[in-house]
Amino acid sequence: MINIPIAEARIRQIGTQPFTANTAIHWHGIRQIGTPWFDGTEGFTQCPILPGDTFVYKFVVDRPGTYLYHAHYGNAKRRRAIWIHSRSAPRWRIPILLLIIMIEASSLLIGITRARLNKLLDCPQFLFSGLWEPQSLLIQGKGRFDCSAANPPMKADVCNNTNPECSLYSTTVVPGKTYRLRISSLTALSALSFQIEGHNMTVVEADGHYVEPFVVKNLFIYSGETYSVLVYTDQDPARNYWVTTNVVSRNATTPPGLAVLNYYPNHPRRSPPTIPPSGPMWNDVDSRFNQSVAIRARKGHVYSPPATSDRVIVLLNTQNRVNGKTRWSVNNVSYDIPHTPYLIALKENLLHTFSQTPPPEGYDFANYDIKVVQNNTNATTSDAIYRLQLNSTVDIVLQNANTMNPNNSETHPWHLHGHDFWVLGYGKGKFDPINDPKKYNLVDPIMKNTVPVHPFGWTAFRFKADNPGVWAFHCHIESHFFMGMGVAFEEGIERVGKLPSSIMGCGETKHLLKP
Repeated sequence: MINIPIAEARIRQIGTQPFTANTAIHWHGIRQIGTPWFDGTEGFTQCPILPGDTFVYKFVVDRPGTYLYHAHYGNAKRRRAIWIHSRSAPRWRIPILLLIIMIEASSLLIGITRARLNKLLDCPQFLFSGLWEPQSLLIQGKGRFDCSAANPPMKADVCNNTNPECSLYSTTVVPGKTYRLRISSLTALSALSFQIEGHNMTVVEADGHYVEPFVVKNLFIYSGETYSVLVYTDQDPARNYWVTTNVVSRNATTPPGLAVLNYYPNHPRRSPPTIPPSGPMWNDVDSRFNQSVAIRARKGHVYSPPATSDRVIVLLNTQNRVNGKTRWSVNNVSYDIPHTPYLIALKENLLHTFSQTPPPEGYDFANYDIKVVQNNTNATTSDAIYRLQLNSTVDIVLQNANTMNPNNSETHPWHLHGHDFWVLGYGKGKFDPINDPKKYNLVDPIMKNTVPVHPFGWTAFRFKADNPGVWAFHCHIESHFFMGMGVAFEEGIERVGKLPSSIMGCGETKHLLKP
């Protein structure tokens, strides 16, 4: 039996910092069936929560799994993990204890405003330079930071690695046991590898769905993803071991995130006698690609996808200059979030508040070369949305291409709100709309809510448009969505119930807000 809890979160917005005055809280991976207005996405499902206001989110958590919640306003993220337990979860043959590890990035982008970012983007020296790289990686909120790199320099009493409160995160394990680690990543930018010195990890869950188990030395994890792995404590119990995370997919100078796996009865702050393992090469695309392909649904937990789709939308990810500013675009359209949330605009017939011109569903397959820098001189901005037929089956193909820098293509983790989807396949190079769909996995595809598209590659997935509402679909890298890499899906808006007035108060909804 699954215990289905009703979650209620009462958010009190203090707003003491100048660049994080407003907020909204997104419940990442929770589908909000019947409560689309509590998805917590500013500009899509609600107006922002203003400083000093209280906002109540109340919704049903419909299934177990490992999920996240974080701010979804502008470019600010506050992050936490959620674990929904079920007695019907698979029982492994060995006793399992539980640990939760969350990986974060301490980034220069935290708290930056749209206006401020646009000014920075006008400066050529900031074009995808060190501004974007995290200064440190945190495991369970702890890590190490080069205090000399702080601007302005930190005070000695604040930046003191000998202070016990500044020590690395340490988790204690008993030799000869099996532990289930729930690992989540909410980095602002970076793709990461995660490893435990001397230990294998068996992947058993991804984004709340059980995986046919497979063994890895390094777990690659992208922003917005969650995994469960099994770790058997079978190493020398006389010492402790490093837990490390490293940036991959970018040639970053960020030092590794460090923690300690403490074998009882060693002291929790006893450093391992070795140097931390270096991790995989940052540009080893094949290893990351192979992990993606290896993830299949666990036997007995396969939810078969529809055999065919009603609609195919191909989304080409590109980098552009639009009106003199650097933007990310989808099919040469850079996305803008409207001031009046879509959900309210559609229910209250305020259609003039966003563009009614349908966005493109593909690009020039025959002539576009994904391996070279393109001019993309006709790029535009838009806040138009994709209107989906309720209960229809939709295929999405994400196609990666070269950025504005030669021989460069970045990893993009895309997250779909309000749904899980079947991952049908990954490919290298340009997607072939005739032959590649013949290779789709329709037997045991894993269901996820966040999926990477690898450099110069493509990712295809299928979902049922069966959750009435308006849902964001976007790159989970903060700056990329902020700069236009996203779209909006609407389905069954006529089935959405009466909207709570608490979500209103911005744009042309000010007169609808009832205290």
